[in-house]
Amino acid sequence: MNTIDSPLFGLSQRLPPSNVQAEQALLGALLANNKAYERVSEFLAPEHFADPIHGRIYQAISRRVEAGQLADPVTLKAEFEHAGILEEVGGTAYLVQLLTAMVGIINAGEYGRAVLDTWMRRQLIDIGETVVNNAFGADAELDGPLQIEAAEQSLFDLAADNGTGGGFIAFEQALTEAILGAERAFRRSGAVSGLTSGLRDLDSKMGGMHPSDLLILAGRPGMGKTALATKIAFGAAKALQAEARVKDPNGIPKSSIAIFSLEMSAEQLATRLLSEEARISGDRIRRGDIGQKDFDKFVQVSREIASLPIQIDDTPAITMSALRTRCRRLKRTKGLALVIVDYLQLMRPAAGTKPESRVLEISMITQGLKALAKELAVPVLALSQLSRQVESRDDKRPQLSDLRESGSIEQDADAVMFVYRDEYYLEQKIPKEIAYEGNGDKFHAAMEEWQQRMAKAHNRADLIIAKQRHGPTGSIPLLFEGEFTRFGDLDLAHSEYVE
Repeated sequence: MNTIDSPLFGLSQRLPPSNVQAEQALLGALLANNKAYERVSEFLAPEHFADPIHGRIYQAISRRVEAGQLADPVTLKAEFEHAGILEEVGGTAYLVQLLTAMVGIINAGEYGRAVLDTWMRRQLIDIGETVVNNAFGADAELDGPLQIEAAEQSLFDLAADNGTGGGFIAFEQALTEAILGAERAFRRSGAVSGLTSGLRDLDSKMGGMHPSDLLILAGRPGMGKTALATKIAFGAAKALQAEARVKDPNGIPKSSIAIFSLEMSAEQLATRLLSEEARISGDRIRRGDIGQKDFDKFVQVSREIASLPIQIDDTPAITMSALRTRCRRLKRTKGLALVIVDYLQLMRPAAGTKPESRVLEISMITQGLKALAKELAVPVLALSQLSRQVESRDDKRPQLSDLRESGSIEQDADAVMFVYRDEYYLEQKIPKEIAYEGNGDKFHAAMEEWQQRMAKAHNRADLIIAKQRHGPTGSIPLLFEGEFTRFGDLDLAHSEYVE
């Protein structure tokens, strides 16, 4: 650790960490043999150098090498002279001196990592100072929880920017992973290689929900987005529990389902899950309008599903950084198989960021959700509202352009699905006798046609897959019981649930 004696206070003051010798040795190796640049170019940048002069020299070397030109003391001298900064970088003598600092070209990669390491330590010190200053009240807009989120976001950004991740993966390795995925699909019933959604036709169309995928489920209010999302969470949780109990009847699932409910409380969501599974109207449950038989069934079902690996976070207006931190913690402690966000327009971007527009804000959130899916290798299902322009069309079936702030959502998502119920709009179009000016025959004919259309649309829903990067698009018919807000597979031959 670097220190400096202070005779004024009789104390040793700590200086930010640096490794000037490594910087000089690296620059010497680069000047001696430009091929050494390949060992550090992927992760090292000019700003990583503690000495600004070294950063400028490295930048000049990078520019020349990437342009296919020679970078040595002679060519750099000419370039610095032309720019009028030769003396600022130490003159010709210093460029020649750097060559003598070289220990070996083969060590260039190690020198580069040493330079990067000290830069990361300096960044950590800066983050620590910012945290301390904010805690003392330097930024009055940030309360305690927001300061924690801002600190976590800064650490995440530093970790993401350290230049050590990424790189090429051998095709043989990627091919092995692909074969393993195909084997999983082959061994499972229904050819599902990903996590099951609990809906037969959806799994058949998508092959389940796959790690690193961002899935968007959108619809207008009243279409049943939350109900469908809870059905998917329920189906996935049951699959995880069944898998854990194959060998041990009391086996505990190794992974869990995380639901971030920004609109409903955890109690309301649990009531909805109970209503769906027990087939008792949620409205009757809230009003206490249930008999002893229904209540007994209610209690029995609650015992059956209590052990399902579902975790609910009902923090309103949660930030992206807080959501990421909680998902990481859950994966570390209980495992994580699926993340559900209801819904993304209620989220806020990372603490400390102030996007210029709502479109940019949503873009930051969707990019963050996609990054989270890739980082934790789990599917993320995010619910989204649709714009009101749907209501102004004769055909109410949603389209990709109906997504609010659609550009970023459509771009970042691996799959976009819309839930649509024709019955919802038909109910609003019931013929009114006054509109037919006393012509009873026309009114009765219109009413009969409306009733036929209602009968055809009753308890029916469509799940429209408008985009899917890895498979086909199309529409999936589902059964929807409005009384219980319950979705299920549809037996087209008999128009009933398939359990």
